Amino acid sequence: MPTQLLYRDDFYLTTTEAIVTSVHEDGGIEFDRTCFYATSGGQPGDTGFVERADGSRILLGQTKHGATKDIVVHVPLEGQAQPLVGETVTLSIDWQRRFNLMRMHTACHLLSVVCQYPITGAAVGEEDSRVDFDMTDTIDKDDVTAKLMELVRADHPVYLQWITDEELAANPSIVKSKNVRPPVGLGRVSLVCIGENSSVDSQPCGGTHVATTSEIGAIHIAKIEKKGKENRRFRIRFGEPEAQA
Repeated sequence: MPTQLLYRDDFYLTTTEAIVTSVHEDGGIEFDRTCFYATSGGQPGDTGFVERADGSRILLGQTKHGATKDIVVHVPLEGQAQPLVGETVTLSIDWQRRFNLMRMHTACHLLSVVCQYPITGAAVGEEDSRVDFDMTDTIDKDDVTAKLMELVRADHPVYLQWITDEELAANPSIVKSKNVRPPVGLGRVSLVCIGENSSVDSQPCGGTHVATTSEIGAIHIAKIEKKGKENRRFRIRFGEPEAQA
């Protein structure tokens, strides 16, 4: 049964009522709807808990997709109780963790603005992220940091626009990733737009993001690594460069 993906329309939604639709043999739980993001596109899935009517909680340690992208499976930590199919519960995400991932994911988008090369890989983390580019040029990490922080301080709006799967197929050049394609098959694809009228950036992405670039806070490029003849890995971290020993 498809899951209604509430996070696609509200990245700041932290809790929702839901009905249990399936409990897997391995403990995974499906609900009729969810505010939990499932692991995809380099961004980890949400963690949090399920609260039952009696006040007891089921702690969730992982969120992933099921057989298709429109099914979300919530995986409890070991030793947790199992809910009953048809039971109405309340889902709550670990907001601080999600918010850090939103900030980081948006920062990765800004990096793709500063470094306009094809993206060959990415992984979003709570404190540290990486973006790999198909490039051979030598580039100064402090210069990249300065340009990133200029975009952060400008407090550009970040918002979604929606296009159909067919519109994406007809405009393949809007995809910056060289190896990973945006999630399709749900009928529509979200474009993450930065700046008024997408003046800073616009690219397909199914991840979660902050509402303005200033919410990212202080970030810096900690390291640029050579990964192969034509690949460079940029490490993004929160905080000022001086604060990272």
